[in-house]
Amino acid sequence: MKMMELIAPCHFGLESVLKREILDLGYEISHVEDGKVTFFGDAEAIVYGNIFLRTAERILLKVGSVHAETFDELFEKTKELPWEEYIPKDGKFWVAKANSIKSKLFSPSDIQSIMKKAIVERLKTKYHVSWFEESGAEYPIRVAFMKDEAVIGIDTSGISLHKRGYRKWTAKAPITETLASALILLTPWKKDRILVDPFCGSGTFPIEAAMMAANMAPGINRSFLAEEWTNLIPKKCWYDVADEAREMIDLNVETDIQGYDIDENVIRAARENARLAGVDHMIHFQKRAVSELNHPKKYGFIITNPPYGERIEEKENLPGLYRQIGESFARLDSWSEYVITSYEEAEKYIGKKADKNRKIYNGMIKTYFYQFLGPKPPKGKR
Repeated sequence: MKMMELIAPCHFGLESVLKREILDLGYEISHVEDGKVTFFGDAEAIVYGNIFLRTAERILLKVGSVHAETFDELFEKTKELPWEEYIPKDGKFWVAKANSIKSKLFSPSDIQSIMKKAIVERLKTKYHVSWFEESGAEYPIRVAFMKDEAVIGIDTSGISLHKRGYRKWTAKAPITETLASALILLTPWKKDRILVDPFCGSGTFPIEAAMMAANMAPGINRSFLAEEWTNLIPKKCWYDVADEAREMIDLNVETDIQGYDIDENVIRAARENARLAGVDHMIHFQKRAVSELNHPKKYGFIITNPPYGERIEEKENLPGLYRQIGESFARLDSWSEYVITSYEEAEKYIGKKADKNRKIYNGMIKTYFYQFLGPKPPKGKR
């Protein structure tokens, strides 16, 4: 199979986690930038990336990079790219997304229409046709301009990879599945250690942790756009990798994963989401306030996304809430606690300084991942 460059976008600040995942799959990294990791792989890598990567937002097949400061330049350089290697004669193609930072060309709609025209001109000469029916598989193109350099790729995923297919019910201010996975992977938590989320909402942290514990690939229960790209990826490849992923699942693994929330309706939604993910038997969900947080065992993990107070009327409740979080943490003095929040005074009211603090963007919100590290368990005691 021919080697290609593939681009995996991710949350800003979590590139190192995605890089490790790609290396674990056995692929070579070409470069790491803010919000994306580029790696080398064949057509099979598109399949493995979509099904197995927990922290990537999508997988793009890189067609090329061009430097363009005028629309004429963009047209000519787009036309020079080997589009016929990727898009078949009946392919449906369009520039689905264009963004531009610090570049002379900044109008997304103009970039989109110019590039579409250029691709049509290229394929007309290659396929010796004057008109495209576009009745076949879809090949949505994405372009990102940065300082007049455009990176151009075709989206292989379709719906963003954070949509695993299990989250039918969401609480307000949910954390995405990819972000939850990345944050868990930033901690030393393993399936034989206790994990509790006292603000579990629709259950994303516990469900992602349970999927990791069961060795369940995140993309196993959904479909991808490139499944229809029979010109590039044989159908058998998708079936083979999906079969491999299913064989790796161990639903009998023993775990202690718990999710609490003060809202009974939210807990019901979390249970249903866990059922749809196939891990409901691995998680104990319960209606419980953070003030009631306790556990008889030592050396557990708390990984949680408490309220940020994004709405003005909620801000006044935050000091009291974070004080309660701190009191609960104090009772679990051998535990490690990991908190993602945009609340700037979190440490002040929790009552202790984090051992590590990482800045991460949750969508457009600047958040901090506070890491309060507990003692390591004695050897042989977990």
